[in-house]
Amino acid sequence: MAQCAQSVQEFIQDSFVPMVAVLCSEEAERVTRRNSLSFPELLRPFCRLPSEGHLRDPNNQVVVVKGLRISVTGVNTRPPNSGEVRKVLSQAVSGCQPPEGLPANVITAGDYDLNISDRSVKASVPWYSDWKETFTQLSSSKYYTATTPWFEAYRENFLQSMPPTDHEFLNHYLACMLVVSSREAVPTEQFLKLSQEQHRIQHSGEYTHPKWFIPNTLKYYVLLHDISDGDEQRADSVYEDMKQRYGTQGCYLLKINSRTDAAGPDEQMPDPWSQYLQKTNLHSPNNISSEVDGLDSSGDDSKFSHPLKLDQPADSGFPGDPSESVNSADAAKKQGVVTPVAAPTTHGACLTLNDHDRIRQFVQEFTFRGLLPHIEKNIRQLNDQLVSRKGLSRSLFSATKKWFGGGKVPEKSIAELKNTAGLLYPPEAPELQIRKMADLCFLVQHYELAYSCYHTAKKDFLSDQAMLYAAGALEMAAVSAFLQSGAPRPYPAHYMETAIQTYRDVCKNMVLAERCALLSAEVLKSQAKYSDAATLLIKMTSEDSDLRSALLLEQAAHCFINMRSPMVRKFAFHMILSGHRYSKAGQKRHALRCYCQAMQVYKGKGWTLAEDHINFTIGRQSFTLRQPENAVAAFRHILINDSKQTATQQNAFLREYLYVYKSVGQPPSESSLPQLPLPCLHSAQTRVFFGHERRLAQGEKQAATHVWLDHPYDREQAQLWAELEEQVVAVANRGSVPISFQPTQYCLSSHTDNLRYPLAVVEEPIFVEIVFRNPLKVPLALSDLSLLWKFTAKDFSALQGGTLGEPITNENELISSGGLSLNNIISTEVIPEFTVSPEETKVARLKLLPHKTGDLHVLGVVYNLGTRDDENSASEGSQLMIVRGRQDLEIQGPRLNMTKEEKTSVRHGPDRRLDPIITPPMPLLEVFFINFPSSLLCGEIRKAWVEFVNVSAAPLAGLRVASTHPEFFTFGSISFDH
Repeated sequence: MAQCAQSVQEFIQDSFVPMVAVLCSEEAERVTRRNSLSFPELLRPFCRLPSEGHLRDPNNQVVVVKGLRISVTGVNTRPPNSGEVRKVLSQAVSGCQPPEGLPANVITAGDYDLNISDRSVKASVPWYSDWKETFTQLSSSKYYTATTPWFEAYRENFLQSMPPTDHEFLNHYLACMLVVSSREAVPTEQFLKLSQEQHRIQHSGEYTHPKWFIPNTLKYYVLLHDISDGDEQRADSVYEDMKQRYGTQGCYLLKINSRTDAAGPDEQMPDPWSQYLQKTNLHSPNNISSEVDGLDSSGDDSKFSHPLKLDQPADSGFPGDPSESVNSADAAKKQGVVTPVAAPTTHGACLTLNDHDRIRQFVQEFTFRGLLPHIEKNIRQLNDQLVSRKGLSRSLFSATKKWFGGGKVPEKSIAELKNTAGLLYPPEAPELQIRKMADLCFLVQHYELAYSCYHTAKKDFLSDQAMLYAAGALEMAAVSAFLQSGAPRPYPAHYMETAIQTYRDVCKNMVLAERCALLSAEVLKSQAKYSDAATLLIKMTSEDSDLRSALLLEQAAHCFINMRSPMVRKFAFHMILSGHRYSKAGQKRHALRCYCQAMQVYKGKGWTLAEDHINFTIGRQSFTLRQPENAVAAFRHILINDSKQTATQQNAFLREYLYVYKSVGQPPSESSLPQLPLPCLHSAQTRVFFGHERRLAQGEKQAATHVWLDHPYDREQAQLWAELEEQVVAVANRGSVPISFQPTQYCLSSHTDNLRYPLAVVEEPIFVEIVFRNPLKVPLALSDLSLLWKFTAKDFSALQGGTLGEPITNENELISSGGLSLNNIISTEVIPEFTVSPEETKVARLKLLPHKTGDLHVLGVVYNLGTRDDENSASEGSQLMIVRGRQDLEIQGPRLNMTKEEKTSVRHGPDRRLDPIITPPMPLLEVFFINFPSSLLCGEIRKAWVEFVNVSAAPLAGLRVASTHPEFFTFGSISFDH
């Protein structure tokens, strides 16, 4: 499991704390409300005691109580109903998202480097980027630093939401504070009224809630004095009278509100209440938002019903009913509803640091001088009652040792026991007294005696087949055994397993089973038994609560990754299951996080179907969460890989991508077209032809052979023509070849030398041949296909070839599919429709016609991408949703391998085939042969005519002819007669 902020001992101790009720007079409530707090809220930050407490057990041995925390709530606080619990738990999880901005945390687990940090969502998109920043060896620490605060928030709220039940007493009130203001006319009369009211609530039988631990509840009398608005001498006098009436250990004078003026702008008073009041108030249903992120009423959680509501009647069964007069507080307070506090409200505005110390001292005095002695006295009384009833000598603590040493009674298996979960014991039953004594000992950290009592009670409950009571005793016996100092006995995990099985299968109470599992999993994790913890958590998943199942599956996944030999694939698999349950529970962000973490394991392993499923889910979740970039990236990743999906599934993926892309739209601020994933573009196979397509010969005229895109490349022929051209140039330049000479290449491809910028002539077309491949089993419909280019005009008539302006591009013109305003610079051909069949490789030829001189760069292609239905592909209007985008032509040049540095590293030279220089007009020669013989005899001489045509407006001069066999022909005049 992920690391928690608390140790397992602290977590368990904070899960079961002494409960204290509060009953306030109206005037006392007004005093505390000056600080925007109720009296229980006023005490809440100070309820953990910094010092140790002491008490003596029935054997007169001193028990040290460390780090004790008490829970103080209003007496009219009602248990939350099932709907409120669902909302609170869902809100707690959705409101606790991974914080951003933390450094990445990468864990090496076997052959995997997993990002389990709080930035996992960002680090996983795109999933093939290098996101490794730091490495933490799994063996370097017992736990890695990945935390899941949403799970801790859920667990805390879940444990707080559990109402008190009759089979255990841990959540029953041990004491009641009666709070009266010193401004009352007769404070003692108010104390008497509150005391009578508390007695009526507990003993009249009218209320099922709240529940009380013992009949003789501790009543602690608190006189609340407002220093800024009260007579301090009178308060001291009343307090002296109280000490005479109730004893020095039964009452207290609490003085607060000593601040007389407002705090200055530069004075910063601490606000310890905010961290408690910002948490969801389980007992204030009106504070719960009606629009809870993550609560899907249509999901399985809608069937959730709180199993702990054993015999709870309607709302009239607790003292918060407005028709009942519990105390003199207002009606809203009687219903257990706390008025929501506005966000900017300052808490404790009338309190000083001295007031904070006085409140802290009051809680300590109440606990050490009132509560702990009361618990100690009741433990002794219960021990004496049990000893006398059972006729045993000495105390139960010593007697249980004899019981454990004697013969053990064979216990029946769960399957053999009858379902007697509804069995109820009378309050005075000896079995309940043992359980009550065990709970008291547990609350004051006397775990050895608590274990003995739980063990004894467990036997009694099993003999009566009272399975709900027996399961509770087993659960707490296991926890008590674990918490004993010095670990005198191993943790009885089988006790917990039996308790969970009983709660779930016999009592049909999944909430108690979940509590048991949460406690046991933490214990097992602390003992490095991650496999057992994972198995336990997985068993607790069910269909009645998607949120619970998602959280437990995620914790099980962390158990797998935290083992001595990390089980990474099990981690990923259970993260997928957790993400699925998060999604069903409406927790979209947590679902996305789980899928992204699991993707780190599945990517690049050849598990294409699993990758497709994960990416598809990530895309949908990202789109739902208004993360369009991540959604487009996820769907794009599905389409660019060689998918093994069926045609139907591929078509669904493509439609989903088009829908998401179309829904995102093109932001007005962006002037660039986005990249499209389909079809695949084979940039290296791109070919470029410069010049006109040669005219076909007519009649007796036979056109000379010329290079064209339809002709395959012949390296030997190309080399031969280059040598002839070089010879001609040498003759024209008096026997030397200029340094700047480069052979003329009309057609450029991956086979030609493309290190230099090719030359193109103004007003002569440029043909670009692009190879598309459709990797899918569904056809792709491309429309408005054209080239994307950037052009910088230059005047080559000047000596330095001066630039005539800023570079321009036709991208903005093509965004609206078909802008032609730049055709006066470069005419761009547009192919209206271009369909690529399933798994087909198809070539598209696109033409540019430059009208000005300068530097041209062909950047890529722009088109509309859509799909067609196979059944209606021939019908009009069959084209479905289309999106417009681009793909860049990025051609990698040849690898350099000349110098030593180039040989020892991987470097590539430039490829300039798409970067022609547009020159001024040049002569363009076409050659036709007339009556050219197709065959000759040896020694035969034939006459033929050659027609030279300059199709350009530029004059042609200095015509020369080169041949590999110049002796085979000669030129003569027209009048020449052989």
